[in-house]
Amino acid sequence: MTTTDPASAADNSALFEGIRRFFEQEIPFNRHLGIVMTRLENGVAHLGLPFKPELVGNPAVPALHGGSLSALADAAGGAAVFSGLTIGDIVSTIDLRIDYLRPAAPIDTVAEARVVRLGGRVGVARIQVWQRAATENRSDEASDGVQGERVLVAEATGVYSVRRRR
Repeated sequence: MTTTDPASAADNSALFEGIRRFFEQEIPFNRHLGIVMTRLENGVAHLGLPFKPELVGNPAVPALHGGSLSALADAAGGAAVFSGLTIGDIVSTIDLRIDYLRPAAPIDTVAEARVVRLGGRVGVARIQVWQRAATENRSDEASDGVQGERVLVAEATGVYSVRRRR
């Protein structure tokens, strides 16, 4: 889907800016959570979730609520699918399956999504949720998922309905 045609590049730029604005400002729940888009290109989206105390699910650990991680993963997957469409197309979640790999520390979190299939009516994205390595998200049981200074806290697969503009 990459192109060197200047007109197409301008179209992608407008599409990507529209997607960013839509996800950050026009979806009330994303705006409430504070989700920000940090990267968007054809088939790839990275979204950030800045830490807020209201996102803690278990204050005894402390750990972020799984629902906040799920919402971030879902938004990233949806944005990645949107990036392969045209202005006016509609995307909605059919299914989201998430595996929580370790407690997510009460710190900023990032979801990285990439499209693995985009058909005429369905798109599928794989999503990884990362945090910087912190004492709270270390796990003796789960030593894999550590990549330098960051830790994989969850993985997800999102399936999205695609309604193309006619």
